[in-house]
Amino acid sequence: MSNPLSLDVYVTPMRPVVGAPAQGPGDEPVWSPMSSTLIHGEHDAILVDTLVTFDQANVLADWVDGFGKKVIAILIAHGHSDHWIGLQRLLQRFPCAKALARQAPQQRAQFEATDPKTKKYWQSTFPGEIPDDPTVPAPLMEGGIDIEEQRLEFIDIGQGDTEHSTVIHVPSIAAVVAGDVVYNQVHMLTVETDERSRQAWMHSLDRIAALQPRIVVAGHKRVNAPDTPDNIGASKRYLADFTRIAAERKTVEGIVNAMLALHGDRDNPYVVWLSARRAVARRG
Repeated sequence: MSNPLSLDVYVTPMRPVVGAPAQGPGDEPVWSPMSSTLIHGEHDAILVDTLVTFDQANVLADWVDGFGKKVIAILIAHGHSDHWIGLQRLLQRFPCAKALARQAPQQRAQFEATDPKTKKYWQSTFPGEIPDDPTVPAPLMEGGIDIEEQRLEFIDIGQGDTEHSTVIHVPSIAAVVAGDVVYNQVHMLTVETDERSRQAWMHSLDRIAALQPRIVVAGHKRVNAPDTPDNIGASKRYLADFTRIAAERKTVEGIVNAMLALHGDRDNPYVVWLSARRAVARRG
């Protein structure tokens, strides 16, 4: 019988980025903390998500090296560039690894790597800190991948903070690496959603809960925050609150103030400003 798998999480903290001048308190451009997850057995390891900048990828690679395992794959949860744009640097460090994503996230990654407007956004947000021609993952047509005779299940969960999100289920240790479907003590980015898609997002959270995980790793999580399943319900409550408040409040400031009154203990209020601006713009 195979030895049990282990799971460890690396989190890079919040950091300033380049963006528009702040329009109010908490609107200073800041990137949320992000996680990468190492799933490993006795000899082999699989990494989920890559972080963003050259420096972040280098530190992540050093952290992975410390486990002394062979990295056989790097899995990408969804197509937003902050989850895969560190691939190029990581593949230099782990040349035996296969970079993989399910088909729809892979297509989104390919779009973000080649669309001029999207490339300009990422290059201007992290100037000189990311590759000009990034490496994208290959499509994984199967619904899972094996590590030391144990299966990791790639679940096409659907809506998260972007559509076509996936989560990685590790049944042998009752763990879900949830990408940006679950958030953990960090404000949730809703700019790609409306009321209907946020309802679909909550359905995705219900599907994760139905797996009865004991470990749930969020894509954006506070440094040192525990990876507990109660973050599923907390994420649902946040989305429900945002939908209600976005319908009640008419201004960006009104949405921001109401959300911070309820969820002001979460990291990175800049995300609330971004989400509120988008919610008001959708009405127009």
